[in-house]
Amino acid sequence: MNKNIYHLRLVITSLVLWSWFLTAETHAQTQSGRVYEFINLPSTARITALGGYAVPGLDQDLGMALYYPSLLTSDLPNQLSLNFVDYFGDISYGTAAMSYGFEKAGNFTFSVQYINYGSFIEADEFGNKLGEFNAGEYAIGLGWGRELSERFSIGSNLKSIFSTFEEYSSFGLAADVSFSYLDPERMIAAGLVFRNIGRQITHYHDNVNESLPFDIVLGLSKKLINAPLRFSFVAHNLHNYDLTYDELVPSGQTIIGATENERSTAQERFSEVSDKLLRHAVFGIEFMPTENFIAGIGYNYRRRQEMKVDTRMSTVGLSWGVGIKISHFMFHYGRSNYHLAGAPNHFSVSTNLESLFFRPVERPSI
Repeated sequence: MNKNIYHLRLVITSLVLWSWFLTAETHAQTQSGRVYEFINLPSTARITALGGYAVPGLDQDLGMALYYPSLLTSDLPNQLSLNFVDYFGDISYGTAAMSYGFEKAGNFTFSVQYINYGSFIEADEFGNKLGEFNAGEYAIGLGWGRELSERFSIGSNLKSIFSTFEEYSSFGLAADVSFSYLDPERMIAAGLVFRNIGRQITHYHDNVNESLPFDIVLGLSKKLINAPLRFSFVAHNLHNYDLTYDELVPSGQTIIGATENERSTAQERFSEVSDKLLRHAVFGIEFMPTENFIAGIGYNYRRRQEMKVDTRMSTVGLSWGVGIKISHFMFHYGRSNYHLAGAPNHFSVSTNLESLFFRPVERPSI
């Protein structure tokens, strides 16, 4: 137990040092003017189906462990995950990851994430075409997780980020630190992660330092014991209460004996507070009748509020997906309605490397 407490103190101390050192020049986190936003894109189709944010769970899912490295426990088998997204326009992105466990050192992941913005025509101020150029960003990650007890675990990710836009380029470092609580008896899982604690090392412009998309995320999931349903809830951007870009309604105060106008103002104030709180929330439901099939839907309130068209609300903010296991491979498809202009298609395939290449008696000793 003393050893577990030591590990927990070590992680908390590391989190404080990373926060101080890597964000020393960043005094405020805003939703605009940030770099490397692509590292927050959903890494797997299952995450896309649940509203764009990963949810801690009791099942063995490498995609969720990439988001919450504390889920890298001894129960997570050696896996390979490949993902591709046909994004908007000519943009595409993807993720490749694999995991492996060691008895004493813990469990590790190696991942590569990229986004390709396509080809662009290079021209001068007079419209004369000079050629073409490409733009893209890449992140290489190394994750580690370890169990502290039967229900508590810790983990961390280290990420090197490269970004290039024509002649402009940038390099940065980031880290994730997470804590998980898993209760198989009550089928409850919870995770807290501090994401993208980092800074730019080299900048697009000299002496222009931009902040990384730092985020504090709390995820919860509960599977019903007598039904194949799992409910999930994610609260993101917990460090920033107001995620709106403009004030929704004029502020007011509620007092006893208020006039009609004051009561109206109070109602507007309540609506404003409710809206700001719900912008942090993502809800999801999954139907899992067998180990070979899974279907899920998600609702991202913030996405709906920011991307909707008032004259035609449609299904903006909703997402869905299905997963089917065939032999040793799990195939997932996810689709998220960002806007009326279109919805990206997300494809994932994952497999257990141990069962694919080794029979139990042939597994190499660690």
